Amino acid sequence: MMDGVGSLRLSDYGMMGNLVSDSATVRQRLDSLTEQSSTGLVASTYAGLGSGAAVSLDLNPDIDRLKTWQSNINAATGRADVTQSAMTQIQQIASDLFAQLNNLPGTLGSEVDAIAASARDALGQVANLLDTTNGGTYVFGGADTANPPVPNPDSITSSGFYTQIAAAVANLGTAGAAGTATATLGIAGSNVSGTSPFSAHMSQSATTLQTELPRVEVGEGHTIQIGLLASGNAVVSSTGSSTTGSYMRDLMRALATVGSLSSSQQKDPGFQALVQDTRTSLNGAIAAMAADTGVLGNRQAALTATQTELAATQVAVTKQVGSVQDVDMAATLSNLSLVQTQLQASYQMISAIGGLSLVKFLAV
Repeated sequence: MMDGVGSLRLSDYGMMGNLVSDSATVRQRLDSLTEQSSTGLVASTYAGLGSGAAVSLDLNPDIDRLKTWQSNINAATGRADVTQSAMTQIQQIASDLFAQLNNLPGTLGSEVDAIAASARDALGQVANLLDTTNGGTYVFGGADTANPPVPNPDSITSSGFYTQIAAAVANLGTAGAAGTATATLGIAGSNVSGTSPFSAHMSQSATTLQTELPRVEVGEGHTIQIGLLASGNAVVSSTGSSTTGSYMRDLMRALATVGSLSSSQQKDPGFQALVQDTRTSLNGAIAAMAADTGVLGNRQAALTATQTELAATQVAVTKQVGSVQDVDMAATLSNLSLVQTQLQASYQMISAIGGLSLVKFLAV
């Protein structure tokens, strides 16, 4: 009988070892499923992905780049939207002034003074609009996004730009319309400190500033230039017999010229000719402004289309990566419940085997 009992106990010990080993395996499986149900991932390391590691390694960087390009587009379109809003207001100011110039030569003296006051106020509005910001970035500042393109816009009528134009207009009777127009054109186009109403950075040639316009990376080696400038045209050229080459300078010149007129000059022989020159220049500025703004709008539309494509590509690539990285949550939770039951059963069997003793066998 002792041989039998001894034989049984040896068998029990062998069974116990197997149960403990199996239980440890089940426990590891439970830990893995618990982590998967918590993270939603097959494994926390590339090694745990097995053959899927190559797919994950290849495509995850692509997803990061796609996200970066979309983020770039979001920032650029936000800035462009703010720019367009400011331009809408500036274009309205230009259109209003153009309408007033149609009838200015024949208006009453008091109306000339009222239109001049309105023009001075509008000049201040334009100066402030050119200092429009988006998230701390001056949208008309070109590469110099941290500083206002027009320093002290509220004091624009005290600036050298305005006071020099005002002096030229005051000399209309002596210089005549042509001489006055030439003088104001030179002042408006000047980049000399104390004359230019713009910052030192913006008081550069349009050619230089155009090369500094922000470029948005929207793909591998693919960028789109976007933005407008306070002191120069971005894409479209200003043309005509009376232009500085910048529609914004032309507008500010027109506002400063009209703002400097007075009713006492209405009967001056050069008054009507100066108004006509201003009207001609302003008409060209309005046309160039609309064209430049239109190009910006087209680029915004292109950015939106590109963003849609990038988003679709990201979805497709993410799905491909998910096929090797992400777990089937429903199946994982089901397996987790099953393994928990298996582990509990193995613990119960270990407990039962551990409860066997020689006394119990001898009592049989």
